Amino acid sequence: MQTETVIPNYQQEGAKRIGFRDVAWAFFVIVGAFLAWVEYGENMDYYEDLILAGTAISLIWLGRFWPSFQIVTLVTTALSVLAIWTYANNGNAFEANEQVFLLKYLISSQSAIMWMNALIIMAMVTYFLALYQKSEFTGKVASGMVWSAAVFGFVGMMVRWRESYLISFDYGHIPVSSLYEVFVLFVVMTALLYLYYEQKYKTRTLGGFVMLVISAAVLFILWYIFDKDAHVIQPLVPALKSWWMKIHVPANFVGYGTFSIAAMVGLAYLITAKAAEKNPESSFVKRMPSLELMDDIMYKNIALGFAFFTIATVLGAMWAAEAWGGYWSWDPKETWALIVWLNYAAWLHIRMTKGWRGTPMAWWALIGLLITTFAFIGVNMFLSGLHSYGEL
Repeated sequence: MQTETVIPNYQQEGAKRIGFRDVAWAFFVIVGAFLAWVEYGENMDYYEDLILAGTAISLIWLGRFWPSFQIVTLVTTALSVLAIWTYANNGNAFEANEQVFLLKYLISSQSAIMWMNALIIMAMVTYFLALYQKSEFTGKVASGMVWSAAVFGFVGMMVRWRESYLISFDYGHIPVSSLYEVFVLFVVMTALLYLYYEQKYKTRTLGGFVMLVISAAVLFILWYIFDKDAHVIQPLVPALKSWWMKIHVPANFVGYGTFSIAAMVGLAYLITAKAAEKNPESSFVKRMPSLELMDDIMYKNIALGFAFFTIATVLGAMWAAEAWGGYWSWDPKETWALIVWLNYAAWLHIRMTKGWRGTPMAWWALIGLLITTFAFIGVNMFLSGLHSYGEL
């Protein structure tokens, strides 16, 4: 028999009182947002002011809801500021990362992203090793690697943002515009989403499975760097020079990340269910979370991803109306985004109205990942249209 896993009581946790740490966190975020506005406000329009305010509010809420995110943010801020300060002390020259040890090997954007890549691959191997060895310590090491990878990924993105302006003001942009940049965003967001569920459900046995899909993204990043020099910062095309990008793309990638986690949990579900059929008392089955819990994690991820993907699709249509004069043009990217949306809408509808659970929904989540992957990258490879994060 599998060990029963208690699903946390979110209502009870959400009702906790506001403590000193929450107040200090809110103060830190508000001061940071204010300093950013003082420093860069003259280059921001009204909508970007609203985005900054909305981001600050979201960070305050997220930090209170998930205290571990506060630590990630604080470490990311410290390392990012250190990198920016180091650039400033070397004449604000982007080429300084070729001379300064700290930048070249640790916290320039490319160095930080390479650390992220290495840590994700090592974490995948370590998670599976922990599962095989039944070692709690090895599992903790794997979790530490993923936390570190998320921090390095965030640092890489923040420093890349600054580096783009150091090259030229015309090059300056938030790093979510190219295929390379959004793959980094995918790795970071999916890793953090996984870590949230790992903490909530107090199990690391799903880590290796989730790291499979994140490691696949890392391998693509590495190929894209070494074969295509995709890490080289390029100026934005005119259509991407919009404040819409700052909200549309991150919302999209919460969806992509949660859909990917659901698929990998679905894979773990199918393997565990098969193993339980052969021997319900096997050590593997006992180590894995209950089938009911994995089914619940699949559902929560797809529900969350569907909500964010819906928001991203609406935002994308509004952006399209501003950029191209129409909300919808049946561009290949738009068409496949609709297919992804319909797929997960059907998944949720069947679960809620017909009560489907377990194996068929796990298979559906896996197939959904294939559909989502084609919408994410296949469109760029095989189809042409108005949308493009980059060429392969």
